[in-house]
Amino acid sequence: MNVIDCELFCFFPISFFLFSLCSRTIFFWFQIIHIHMVLICCFMHFYTLFRYFEELSKERILDIYEAENVDSCLVSVGGQIPNTLALPLHEAGVKIEGTSPLMIDSAEDREKFSALCDLHGIDQPEWQNLTSVEAAFDFADQVGYPVLVRPSYVLSGAAMNVAYSAGELSKHLAEAEEVSSDKPVVITKFVEGGREIDVDAVADNGTVIAHAISEHVENAGIHSGDATLMLPVQSIPKEEMKLVRETIRKIAIALEITGPFNMQLIAKDGKVQIIETNLRASRTFPFSSKTCGADFIGMATRAMVGGPQLDLDVNVALEGANDRPVHPQGYVGVKVPMFSFKRLLGADPTLGVEMASTGEVACYGATKEEAFLKALLSTDAKFEMKKRSVLVSIQDKLQDDFLPSARKLAQELEYTLYATEKTAQFLESNGIRCTEVGWPGDGRIGKADIEEMIRVGEIDMVLMFANNFSEKVETNYDIRRLAVDFGVPLLTNLQVAELFADSMMAAKKKSDGNLLDFLETKTLSEHYADRT
Repeated sequence: MNVIDCELFCFFPISFFLFSLCSRTIFFWFQIIHIHMVLICCFMHFYTLFRYFEELSKERILDIYEAENVDSCLVSVGGQIPNTLALPLHEAGVKIEGTSPLMIDSAEDREKFSALCDLHGIDQPEWQNLTSVEAAFDFADQVGYPVLVRPSYVLSGAAMNVAYSAGELSKHLAEAEEVSSDKPVVITKFVEGGREIDVDAVADNGTVIAHAISEHVENAGIHSGDATLMLPVQSIPKEEMKLVRETIRKIAIALEITGPFNMQLIAKDGKVQIIETNLRASRTFPFSSKTCGADFIGMATRAMVGGPQLDLDVNVALEGANDRPVHPQGYVGVKVPMFSFKRLLGADPTLGVEMASTGEVACYGATKEEAFLKALLSTDAKFEMKKRSVLVSIQDKLQDDFLPSARKLAQELEYTLYATEKTAQFLESNGIRCTEVGWPGDGRIGKADIEEMIRVGEIDMVLMFANNFSEKVETNYDIRRLAVDFGVPLLTNLQVAELFADSMMAAKKKSDGNLLDFLETKTLSEHYADRT
C-alpha cells in the first residue's frame, strides 16, 4: 500500500498520550509529526482521533474503533499499556498493524520469552519460571545470589528487584506475584559488574532496517530509563559488538518483528546476554533517532502500514554493520536522567532496577566527557562547585574501585574532600587528604556535622555509594534526602561519579578548568556536517 496515496485507509494510534510518565516525548512526537503520513487525506479523522481523552482500556478502545470505523490500530507507539492490550484487542477482532500481538505476548510473557531465546540459541542469564517459593529458593541456591525477580507485563520495571539473600527473595517474590497477578514471574541469575547495552531498532518482516546501540555509563542494575546513556558505545569491544548485532538479528527473526523495538543486553567477559525485548518504541527512540540522524519512527511507521521506505543520508541498517565504523563518528550523544525527588516528600533518591526518573536531557560533544558535562549542567541540579567541596561516603566493598577518581578529585582537581568515618580512614591510608565529618545527629565533639554542613551550604556535592552490604541504611537515606531537600547535587552511582571526575579532568587539561571554553557551542546539524 502506498501510504501517501491512501485515501480510505485510517488507523487508530493507541497511546497514553501526555498523561503518562512513559509517553513523554516519543509518543507525542509520533502522533504530531508522522500521523499525517497515513492520514494525509483523512483530516476529519485526524481531528476526531485527537479529541478522545478516555481511559486506556479494552472497552474504550473497542468503542472508539467501532464508532470511527477505523481499519486498524497501532499499539507500538504508546508505551506499556497498549502492548498489554494488544492480545485482548486481537482476540476481540481488532486488526493490529505491525508485529503480531501473539509475538508481543511472547516478548512480554517472561516465561515464553525465555523459552523462545533458548529455542533460537540466544544467550541469556540462567532462568527459571516461578512455580513455588521453594523452587525459587532452590534455583537461587543453585545459581548463587544475587538473583533478579522479573514479573511479566509491567511498566518501568515495577516490582522487579534484585535479591541478595533468601530473606530478600521471599519479600520480592510476594511483591512480584501481587503486581504480576496471573502473569508468569521469572527468576534469573543477576550478572554483577556487567556493562549494560541499550538497543533501539526498526524491523520490517524480521529484517532490521535501522538500529542504534547505546552503552550505559552505569554497570548493569540500573533501569534504562534512569541510566546515563552514551551513543555510540565507548567501551564495548568490537567482538562483543558483533555478538550484540547477532542477538538483534536473531530476535527480529524469532519474533517476526515489523515496527519499532527496544532491547537491553549485558556484556561481560566476552559474553553478551539478553535481558529483555520490548516490541514498541522506547523512551530513548527520539535520542537514538536524533543522534544517528535517521528518522527511526518514520521508518517504523512505514514498516507497520506497509509503506515504501525513503532513502537515508546515513546507513543505520543492521546488514553490513560489522564492517562499518560504529555510528555516529565524530561526536558523542549523552542522555542523563532527571528526577523529581525534591517534590516527592520522603522518597529515597537512589536508583535500581525499577524506574524513578521523570525526564531526561540529551546533549552532544566531541567527546563523551564534553557531552556528559553539557547534559549534567542542563538538568535542574546546580553543579556550581563554588566552595569546591565534596562529601564522600563509600561502602567498604566499593572503596578500591573509587580510589583513582578520589585521587583526581583531591589531588589534581584540588577539591576539598569531606568523608564519613570509614571512608576518611580509607582515603587517608591511601595518601588522600580529607576531613572526617560526623554522621547527622552524631553529636561527636570536634567533628563537623554533615546535616549542619549541608544546611548552611558548606557542601557543593554529595557522593554516596551504598549497596546491600551497607550498615547505616537509615543514616545513608537521611544524607541523600538532605542533599535533595537542600538542592545539593547528589551522585549515588560509582560509574557516574567516575565519569564526572574524568570530565572535570578533561576540562582542566584542555581549558584549565574553564567550562565555558571546554564546552563548545555547536548545533546537532553542525555535528552532522562534521561526521565521518
